[in-house]
Amino acid sequence: MSQNIIVDKSYAFALRVVRVYRYLCDDKNEYVMSRKLLNAGTDIGAHVKSAQEAVTKPGFVQEMSLALQLASQTEYWLQLLHDAECLDDTGFTSLQADCLELIKLLTAIVKSAKGMN
Repeated sequence: MSQNIIVDKSYAFALRVVRVYRYLCDDKNEYVMSRKLLNAGTDIGAHVKSAQEAVTKPGFVQEMSLALQLASQTEYWLQLLHDAECLDDTGFTSLQADCLELIKLLTAIVKSAKGMN
């Protein structure tokens, strides 16, 4: 692990999303919404990682802001998959909690980096 909580949590979340994607494809034969979830849920960590390598503060803010947008999109796809009865209550609740935690962390990081605190 990297000793950076947002890097670690976004990576762990991406792994969970990959596993859910496999489940949705293999067990539920759901390919369209699950692919959207996979893209958004794994790209959060990719943008967080890119932000770590940003050479300017605006570059950092931009990457973290993109990660925040993707976390919000991921929450949408999770809710839709749950309401469409592709995800059961237990799986949904756990993933949604992790997603909301990422949204809170990313919101705080973006606000702090923009000097809005």
